[in-house]
Amino acid sequence: MRVIAVSTLKRFWESPERRDCEEPLKTWYSEACRADWKSPAEIKAQFGNASIVGNNRIVFNIAGNKYRLIVAFAYRMQVAYIKFVGTHAEYDKVDAATVDQS
Repeated sequence: MRVIAVSTLKRFWESPERRDCEEPLKTWYSEACRADWKSPAEIKAQFGNASIVGNNRIVFNIAGNKYRLIVAFAYRMQVAYIKFVGTHAEYDKVDAATVDQS
């Protein structure tokens, strides 16, 4: 997978109060770049705690569910678009199917 807008992840983890998510986000990014996912079911098989929310979007729990990452997938093109990264409380205030933070 090609991950678009990794800069969104970097901006997020560079905040002093969010340094604890740097390694978990880097790990997710590394796994996503190596992946060849063809469907939401394949992602769910790898990340059992991920949630399929529609609109080709998946919500990932990061750093023990302290943070949420919403990614939109174009499976045929093998592209993952970062749509949102935030705390669990910030996530509760957005619509996972439509948010576009980048």
